[in-house]
Amino acid sequence: MAGKLKNCRPAPEPQLGQDGSGPLINSTQDFWKGKQGQRNTYPAAKESMRQRMALLITNIKFTTLSDRAGAERDEKNMYKLLVALGYEVVIHTNLTGKEIDATVIEFSKHKKLKETDSVVVVIMSHGKLGAVLGVDWKRDTPKNEEPDEFSIDNIYLHLGPKGCPALLDKPKIILIQACRGDKKGSELVKDGVSSDDASHCAGHEDFEEDGLRFVNSEKDFLALLSCTPNTVSYRHPVLGSLLIRYFVEVVNASAHVDHIDELAIQVQQRFEDSRIKIQMPTKDRVTLTKHFYFFPGI
Repeated sequence: MAGKLKNCRPAPEPQLGQDGSGPLINSTQDFWKGKQGQRNTYPAAKESMRQRMALLITNIKFTTLSDRAGAERDEKNMYKLLVALGYEVVIHTNLTGKEIDATVIEFSKHKKLKETDSVVVVIMSHGKLGAVLGVDWKRDTPKNEEPDEFSIDNIYLHLGPKGCPALLDKPKIILIQACRGDKKGSELVKDGVSSDDASHCAGHEDFEEDGLRFVNSEKDFLALLSCTPNTVSYRHPVLGSLLIRYFVEVVNASAHVDHIDELAIQVQQRFEDSRIKIQMPTKDRVTLTKHFYFFPGI
């Protein structure tokens, strides 16, 4: 839940520029050409890079929970970064859990996904273990009502081979800025609520008929979550969340030569090196089988 903690000594603010980074450094043509056709690198033809798509969902204002001050800065910085990386951004603000689910499904059917080389999905909201909260979430949901939540598992269902055949064998990069529990408080603003244990089991079917093509039910994903399970995630009420600030900083500085796995590690190192050791983002459900490069500027 967003809200300032009282009777606490304020923590020092991160020492970053106002937008969290410097300018985006472009890849060279030689670097891009050198990676084409390599078995350990995802294809990135110029034509497919021109069809890149991203989904950006930011919940800021809530019916009963505190508003997420600083989230406007995160939304602005992520939109600016994604556009600079060549993505057409589908942007939504202040959605319920059902609306988030419907939005991801709608995105999975976008006609450009057949031609794109990759997608990026960013969801920022209050959260709990296994879910992000819709804007109408409330602490005491009646037993005859479903809580206003979006299950993170649904991202993998909707963008996997069954839900979105157009993205088969293409990198799907997921960023989630939200709490995953309520452990380990701090002096900044936290983005979550206490959570009961949540199920993460998604159903699957076994096929034995002749003539069917078998594909992995979940592949080519990398998710970067803002904190470890059961813990809170922090957001400055003016400068925005630490995860988004550090991610923008790292991508701007290093995406011209480093693939997404290396970029994620560099983001984690920012948290490790910071004087504010209050959270640690995690790479989750990583099923990339090759290196994915953004190749900015190509």
